[in-house]
This record gives sequence, C-alpha cells and structure tokens, in this order.
Amino acid sequence: MADTSKPLLIKRYASRRLYNTETSDYVTLEDISGFIRDGREVQIVDLKSGDDLTRQYLLQIIAEHESRGESVLPVGVLNDLVRSYMTGKVSGMPQFLQASFDMLRDGQTKMMENMTSANPIAKMPGLEAMQAQQEAFMKAMTGGWGNVAKSAPAPEAKAEAEPAEDLEAIKKQLADLQEKLSKLK
Repeated sequence: MADTSKPLLIKRYASRRLYNTETSDYVTLEDISGFIRDGREVQIVDLKSGDDLTRQYLLQIIAEHESRGESVLPVGVLNDLVRSYMTGKVSGMPQFLQASFDMLRDGQTKMMENMTSANPIAKMPGLEAMQAQQEAFMKAMTGGWGNVAKSAPAPEAKAEAEPAEDLEAIKKQLADLQEKLSKLK
C-alpha cells in the first residue's frame, strides 16, 4: 500500500517520459492531474540531474486546461501574475495565493462538516437536494482537489435530481462569477 502522506515521486527520463515510482509504470500529464485531483501531492524530478521539475509540470497542466477552454484563472489574475514576475521586486503574490487557497479549502471542509447528519439542520426538508447541489458546485469550482466533497455523505436525493440540469445551472453560475471577477479589474 502506498504512503499517501509523502508526495508521489515521478521521475522524468531523458526521453521526457514520466515514470511513477510507486506503480512502476509510465504516466501522462493527465494521470498526474488525476492524482492531484484525488488529493495526492506529487514531486517530479529529473532522473539524471535530480532537479525538481514539479512547478514546471504543474504550470504545464494548468496551461493545457486553460487552452482547452477550461478557464479557471481570469485574465486580470493572469496579468497580475505576469506583472509580479516582471517587476523584479520580491512579491507577496505567492504567499497571498497560498493563503487564499488554504482559506478556501478550510472553508469548504467546515461547510461540508456542518452539512453532515450530526448537525440538527440535517433534518430540514430539502437539505439532501441542497447538499447534492452544493457538492456538485464545490466539485466544479475546485476540480475535486482536496477530496472536500467526499467528506459529506452521499444524499439519496442525488439519484432523483437531474444531474445534467444541475450541472448546467452550476456552470452558468460559475461563468457569471468569473465574469464578475474579471470586471472587478
């Protein structure tokens, strides 16, 4: 059994192929993206030089998702990131982004914990459908990272709801939020 507390070590060979040291097989960027979505940390190193290539590959995964129209970062945020690199000054951007994601993850975890059956509000009529909708929204917002949605029980109302309609509504809400965020700049 793999130790999931340690980062999954991926070695890059001279041929640029990526090798999963736990399963002894080759993996793709999509596989690595899946490991991360499932809550696993990864470390990618060059076999010959030992250089840590993790940041380079994570940025490549983000760039590929963005190029397929799976926009997560508004253009204003991307501009700010580029500016922070080009000023030559030490930027607080990395710490700010890390703190923001930590707060988002903590908030999601607390919200999902509050929606469990131990909470008296769980007996409220219609809560199961609302939980299913919230879980789908959180999964769409985060791409499933951190396994936040898995901490809530699977509601039985989920099977009764029309998942395609819910997903479309959530996608529209997400697009509206992204548009509002980009207008803030």
